[in-house]
Amino acid sequence: MSIETTLARVASIRQALADPAQLIGSGAGSSGGTEAPGSTTSSSPFVAALARAGANYPAASAAAALEAPAAALEAPASAPAYPPLAGVAYQPYGAQAATPGARIVQAAESQLGQAEQPPGSNESPAIATYRGATAGAMPGAPWCAYFASWVAREAGEPIGASGEGLGSAGEIWSWAQSTGRAVANGPGVVPKPGDLIVFGNEHVGIVRAVLPGGQIQTIEGNYENKVAANVRSPSEATGYVEMG
Repeated sequence: MSIETTLARVASIRQALADPAQLIGSGAGSSGGTEAPGSTTSSSPFVAALARAGANYPAASAAAALEAPAAALEAPASAPAYPPLAGVAYQPYGAQAATPGARIVQAAESQLGQAEQPPGSNESPAIATYRGATAGAMPGAPWCAYFASWVAREAGEPIGASGEGLGSAGEIWSWAQSTGRAVANGPGVVPKPGDLIVFGNEHVGIVRAVLPGGQIQTIEGNYENKVAANVRSPSEATGYVEMG
């Protein structure tokens, strides 16, 4: 067999692989290159073998093949800016609260019970989230101001000159003084729900409510190693920061 004849047969076989029906009458399966007798697809052993091999692969359109990956990668319709924290009934807040103070109280209430893990470590997944609201926050540091900064940001009332959050009660008080929000405690001073309650340079919390007798309900981060509800006497605070 000449090389020309061999090349012609190879070309015929390649064409048949692309379209097995062309084997019929192509002469690719004959020994002399002469025209094969008329036949059906099933009469050709090679075509029949190709058909049997292809039977294991169901046909699918290119469009259908592309649709599945696109659907699998589709982003969820919406996601909360801050996912729920474990162990707390996370209450949405914002639209249903008419005032900044009410939003601050709702945000603080949503975190009641979050505790250090282990106690005394100033650490937990929730506390790490609170630190995220304060630029330059330090892991393992006292976190009452981080909590207040997180609550304020969640309520749409961020604290700090640029809304960057503040890491200590002293820094919060200095910021309040510079913005006209600071109210020194004294006779006749009554805070509003949502105000920050400051205890010198040592501690800061959230005013939850003022009781008829003048005592102040609070929510405080880093109180007994957790976010805790508390009741303070009117004389304990050194001042308040008006937030709304």
